[in-house]
Amino acid sequence: MLRTAVVGATGAVGHELLALLSRPGMPPVRLSPVASARSAGVDIGAQLGLDAQIEPVRALNDVDFTAMDLVFFAAGAEVSRQVAEKAAAAGCLVIDNSSAFRAREDVPLVVPQVNPEALRQRPESNIIANPNCSTIQLVRALHPIHRLGGLSRVFVSTYQAASGGGLRGLAELADDSRSVLDGRGDLHAGRFGPPLAFDLVPQIGLLDDQGAAHEERKLRSEPRKIMSLPDLRVDATAVRVPVFHCHSEAVHVDLERPISAAEAEEALAGTDGIRLYRCGDVPAIPSPRSVEASGAGRALVHVGRVRVDASQPDSLAMWVVADNLWVGAAYNAIDIMRTALDYGWLG
Repeated sequence: MLRTAVVGATGAVGHELLALLSRPGMPPVRLSPVASARSAGVDIGAQLGLDAQIEPVRALNDVDFTAMDLVFFAAGAEVSRQVAEKAAAAGCLVIDNSSAFRAREDVPLVVPQVNPEALRQRPESNIIANPNCSTIQLVRALHPIHRLGGLSRVFVSTYQAASGGGLRGLAELADDSRSVLDGRGDLHAGRFGPPLAFDLVPQIGLLDDQGAAHEERKLRSEPRKIMSLPDLRVDATAVRVPVFHCHSEAVHVDLERPISAAEAEEALAGTDGIRLYRCGDVPAIPSPRSVEASGAGRALVHVGRVRVDASQPDSLAMWVVADNLWVGAAYNAIDIMRTALDYGWLG
């Protein structure tokens, strides 16, 4: 049984990690939830309604990482930068959900459905990076298209849900939406900069000198590393939208050789972990609400509106939706754990 800690257990991704790791059929783990000192002692298993035996929350400063085999970090980049390498140095395998280590050459950036070979051997750093939530669903949809037609350039516009801003982001959207509907004008800047309720915020993260936001820079660089395509051109626009759960993406790709929409659909339909929507299906397209309500479908990447650019036959467009807390975070981290177990070097 793997001695496993979840750092950031009281946050949105931490909740999902605990819930998923507690489900039947998961690898056996002994779960130690970890958070700030103010949450120490909380019976989070009971709070979340989980049947599995989960220890009370420990304060981060009280954790002995030499007593752990595996640590999931889901507390943000600053905590990861301060603590994750200490856990790795103590012998733990660290699976980090933040942006802290994704660009490091000695840290594999892994989406197991795309680059499982990155985990054939345990990294010397003892750290594996979980990609950005929007990157994960993007590369999972791009991977079969690349094998079929070869990617030349990718244009992606993301429509990202409030849950990407954690529990605080969800609460702000709910509270501000009530205020608008009740006719109150007391909205203030918050987790997303401008209030998100009934609006769009076309900037996620700080802008660089070229005007690209932090989220857009991640969408440019991370697919190159995951797909081993260092010269892939990616143009991204990231938009926060007033949706509670599930990120959506409008994806347009230029290919090295033309493929038909039917060929693309067959490639996507034959890829594990993808649900394809064709014209005539019910529903015919995926949406954030339908994906959130899909039960086990939350673990899938949902792809619809696959079509060839009428003016450019070597270009293809598609619509991609996924649950950002499952596919884009917790489930991918657990898939990384499973892949390491399959290769036999963890446990």
